[in-house]
Amino acid sequence: MDLFDSELRVIAAAEEHARGLGTDENHTVAAAAMDTTGAIHTGVNVHHFTGGPCAEVVVIGAAAAANAGPLVTFAAVGDHSRGLLAPCGRCRQVILDLHPDALVAVPDDITGQRSIVPIPALLPHSYRHPESAPTRLLRFHARYFDAVTDGTKTLTVRWNESHRTGPALAYFENTEHGTLPVEVSSVMVKRLDELGAEDLDLTRPGALDRYIGNLRGHYPTMPADASVEIVRFRRTAADI
Repeated sequence: MDLFDSELRVIAAAEEHARGLGTDENHTVAAAAMDTTGAIHTGVNVHHFTGGPCAEVVVIGAAAAANAGPLVTFAAVGDHSRGLLAPCGRCRQVILDLHPDALVAVPDDITGQRSIVPIPALLPHSYRHPESAPTRLLRFHARYFDAVTDGTKTLTVRWNESHRTGPALAYFENTEHGTLPVEVSSVMVKRLDELGAEDLDLTRPGALDRYIGNLRGHYPTMPADASVEIVRFRRTAADI
């Protein structure tokens, strides 16, 4: 997925803090995370022989102390110009349990090119803590703000995001629009190459091909036989 300016800001914040590290071997990684208001929270790891927390865990605590609410984007950067780092397995589990709809900036294993991926994609077949009850997010491009607000948009198709029914916040990426409360009423999983117009409530000729074309534009690495989620939702009036 391409990076928005807001996501680049998160990486830049982590890079800035990482440049200040390097003199203390107990603090070698900086992390940054953005909340739904666009505020960026930062932290560094605390290395200790008993198992000190990684920078991503520290930044989650810092954001919680600031009453930040759901976090939407994470990035971690190593000291001594090591660049962007992918989260360790433990951090992936923590982020998944506490902020399951967050995106994480990661480097390509070969080229080092930066990309942004949903946390569920970094931890497939994952364990979900039964007592975890995070506020869920349903991400949208800013162009859908009016349609979600007036209730004309009630369906979206997602890949690698692992949504569930129940209350959530509609979050509009790279925009100053605030979140909107919604209720996810159903999540149906279906193969992309088996999608029909009736699955998406499409009636106009050629609408299905256009929809799938737009979907591929948003998920350029999505395979033809990918399992996608058809998410139906409705705007709700009360805060969740």
